Amino acid sequence: MVANFMAGGAAINVFGRQNGIDIKIVDAGVNYDFDKEWNVIDAKVAHGTKSYLNDAAMTAEQFQLTIKRGADLVEQAHKDGTNIIGFGEMGIANTSSAAVLLHLLADVDLKECVGRGTGWDDEGLKRKYEILKSAVENYKGDSSIENIFAHFGGFEIVMIAGAMLKAAELKMIIMVDGFIITSALLAASKINPKVLEYCIFTHKSNENGHKHMLAHLNADAILDLGMRLGEGTGAAVAYPIIESAVNFLNQMASFEDAGVSNSDKVLNE
Repeated sequence: MVANFMAGGAAINVFGRQNGIDIKIVDAGVNYDFDKEWNVIDAKVAHGTKSYLNDAAMTAEQFQLTIKRGADLVEQAHKDGTNIIGFGEMGIANTSSAAVLLHLLADVDLKECVGRGTGWDDEGLKRKYEILKSAVENYKGDSSIENIFAHFGGFEIVMIAGAMLKAAELKMIIMVDGFIITSALLAASKINPKVLEYCIFTHKSNENGHKHMLAHLNADAILDLGMRLGEGTGAAVAYPIIESAVNFLNQMASFEDAGVSNSDKVLNE
């Protein structure tokens, strides 16, 4: 999939080209070393996380490094002139991490959090739930957001959370896509609630847990198109609507500006 991104063949590449969005591909923890000519941004923390069934996905030191690398990437983007940013993801089993984070951070029943991901049948869904239930029961850490996030998060989710926190600090607009990205925001909002003031929720996921995330964050998504693409595609598709709203507010003349009289009469007619 990373090769597909770099070749321009993924869904996010299509929407990025269509809407003039600059796409950056970041390696947060792929179990592969990319050659420099790939032009993948190297932010790798390790070659994948550990299984959180019986152990923490990452160490405390790796967690802090991942947060910082996400923040550094956004700070550089801001210096380059960006004031609006969206995040996408491509990770294996990250709907599982998102489900557990929702369960523990928003106190939603685990069965309501676990969905079919990339297409589990009923038996697979049941097995997925049982594994995640065991992982939660095996967790011996405390209830701090940092420990929960380091134990169950993926490098991509934690890095996105760090990026979101820095984006809010820099007063950038954050486009929030789907279930995985909203799980990063959910965790980030527990670290600093003010991050929510800078967010626009772009697309509602078909994953059952996402409706619970949105409800917990008191948020409504702009779009509900039934897409199951990930990659930040919801943000890319919603971007022209956001741009239209900005242009509407900045450029449309009011009745006073346009010299329109008897505006009440005009509206009534």
